[in-house]
Amino acid sequence: MAGAGREGETPALRAVRRCLVAFPAEARELGLTESVPYLDSLLSPLEFYREWVCPNKPCVIRNAFSHWPALKKWTLTYLRKVAGSKMVSVAVTPNGYADAVYQDRFVMPEERHMLFSNFLDIVEKKVISPSVFYVQKQCSNLIEEFPELLGDVEPEIPWMSEALGKKPDAVNFWLGESAAVTSLHKDHYENLYCVISGEKHFLLHPPSDRPFIPYELYLPATYCISEDGSFQVVDKKAADKVPWIPLDPLNPDLEQYPEYAQARPLQCTVKAGEMLYLPSLWFHHVQQSHGCIAVNYWYDMEYDLKYSYYQLLDSLTKAVALV
Repeated sequence: MAGAGREGETPALRAVRRCLVAFPAEARELGLTESVPYLDSLLSPLEFYREWVCPNKPCVIRNAFSHWPALKKWTLTYLRKVAGSKMVSVAVTPNGYADAVYQDRFVMPEERHMLFSNFLDIVEKKVISPSVFYVQKQCSNLIEEFPELLGDVEPEIPWMSEALGKKPDAVNFWLGESAAVTSLHKDHYENLYCVISGEKHFLLHPPSDRPFIPYELYLPATYCISEDGSFQVVDKKAADKVPWIPLDPLNPDLEQYPEYAQARPLQCTVKAGEMLYLPSLWFHHVQQSHGCIAVNYWYDMEYDLKYSYYQLLDSLTKAVALV
C-alpha cells in the first residue's frame, strides 16, 4: 500500500491510499502510547470508562482481583481434586495453533472430550503426547464446564459491569501447554483478562493498524486424528469461506505482506495477579508459560461511532486492496 499510489489509479483512490497510510500514525499521535501502561490500583467505574474504555486504550491493572481465593488455591493439585473427574472440552492440535491458517485453510482444533484429570496428566508431563492440548473453549466454559471453581473467582467484574451498564456475555477458563498459541485476530468484546498463575505474552495492534494487517478468505476445516495418531485436515462441507489473518506477527513475511512493516505492535507480559484490559477491536496474538491458568470476561462492545470508524477503515482497506 504505497503512499505515492500506483500506475493507473484515479486521483480519488490515490488520496484514499495516502489517508490509509497516514491514519495509523495520526492515531498514535492522538494518544496511543508506545507501551501498555500499568495501573497500580483500581479507578472508579466512571474514571475507568472515561480514561480507558472511551479512548479504546489497553492497560494492565495490578491488584484488581487480589481478593480472589483462586490466586492461592488454584494449583494443578487443587484443580485435579475439585474437577479431575469431570469430562471437559479440550482443543487438540498437532502444532499448538487452534483457529489459524494452515495449508490454505482456516483450521479449527479437534475438540476432544476427556477427563480433566487426563488433561492435567499431559500438562504435568506424566503422560507424553506429540499433540498440543489447551482448555480454551470460549462459550463461557468456566460457568458451563467448571461451576465448581466459580466460588474462587467472581461471575462478573463488578466495577466493569457498572461502567458498561451490562453483565459479561461470557466468562472463560484457560489452561494449557506453552506450545499453545492464539493467532492474530480481533474480537468485538471489551476483554478483561485475569492471569491466575504463570504469565501470558500479548502482542497487540490498535484498530488503526488495520490498513497494514492482511486478511484473506479461507475454506474452514478441522483437525481430525486418524487411526495411526496423525492429524488430517478435513474440510467443512458446504461452509462459507472465513476471513482470517495469515500473517505471523512474530515472524512476518514482509515480502508477501510488505505493508505490515509500517505497523507498530505493542507487547506486554501479564503476570499472575494482573489483569489486562484489552479493548474491543484490538488485534492480539497470545503466547503463555506452560500450565498458565487464566480467566477472562467478555463484555459486548457498544456498536457506536468507534465501531463505525473501524468499519469505514476496514471497507476502505479492502477497496484499495482490490485495485
